[in-house]
Amino acid sequence: MEIKKVKIITFGEIMMRLSPPGQRRFSQATAFDLHFGGSEANVAVSLANYGLEASFVTKLPDNELSGTMVSDLKKRAVNTEDIVYGGDRIGTYFLETGASGRGSKVIYDRKYSSFDQMNPGEIDWSDIFKDATWFHWSGVTPAVSENAAKACLLAVQEASKMGLRISTDLNMRHKLWNWGKMPQEIMPELVSYSDVLFGDMAAFKTMLGIATEYIDLGEEGIDPGQCRPTVLKLRTVYPKLNEIIVSFRNSASSSTNLYAGVLFSANEVFKSQVYKITDIVDRVGTGDAFVGGVIYGINKFNDLEKAIEFGVSAASLKHSILGDFNLITAQEVIDGMSLKKRTNISR
Repeated sequence: MEIKKVKIITFGEIMMRLSPPGQRRFSQATAFDLHFGGSEANVAVSLANYGLEASFVTKLPDNELSGTMVSDLKKRAVNTEDIVYGGDRIGTYFLETGASGRGSKVIYDRKYSSFDQMNPGEIDWSDIFKDATWFHWSGVTPAVSENAAKACLLAVQEASKMGLRISTDLNMRHKLWNWGKMPQEIMPELVSYSDVLFGDMAAFKTMLGIATEYIDLGEEGIDPGQCRPTVLKLRTVYPKLNEIIVSFRNSASSSTNLYAGVLFSANEVFKSQVYKITDIVDRVGTGDAFVGGVIYGINKFNDLEKAIEFGVSAASLKHSILGDFNLITAQEVIDGMSLKKRTNISR
């Protein structure tokens, strides 16, 4: 099946990522490796890498470092024409990569960045959306600042008015919600405009205040039936939702994870295979790879079961790539899919 005409817009902050080489601790660092990334930028890179038209919207200072970031996005075939410039700082985060039983650590340095300080009305969404079909944002964006939250609200309102499909990745970041509002005061209104929602059981509770009993039973017990009460509540509160996608991760260690996903659409439920991921190189950006993979699958395939499997395969393969961006091709994702084993669990 040919890819139909699709143009996807993503909106968020792109940052510099600084990490001690290898798996050194911060206290051992004498130098830092540099990568660029951010949730919505990562999704745009995945989509462009698979051959879809993807644009990334943000605000950056007008300097050489920003130019390097933009050049990197362009190299990945992401459209950057709608980026606005102004302010003085690029958002930064420091990552200490975990190993074995030691988890990773993140330190954010995003306050007073150009994105943090943006004027909510300075982005012309009606012009940006005029030939677009899909808009994607994540819960990281309104977590950055009140201004970013207001800009996100203007974006979803305009996207909804212009008939775009809107997808949201709840993407909870506890360290960022410190500007005076909690997620449940901001996220419900934003999510009310969404057609497609990504999250996990913890995010549904923390971000939206919707929770039901759920027991994570491990590899053999990832049971989408346990999600049904939560999904029913989500559909009642957010009637615009068409697809609700739930991800599952079980971390045996920093080097070995289990990953799976379930897609709820109307009265249909599709469960991916459980992927065992070993010898993890970099876990950052794997959730964004999942989101990008599912969005691609929804737009590419007339098969939601294949879409969820594509997303989980993409996320699994991203664990082998250093940096935030998923640089796996669509064919490599398809080759990694467990299509012969997949089973539709409920119709």
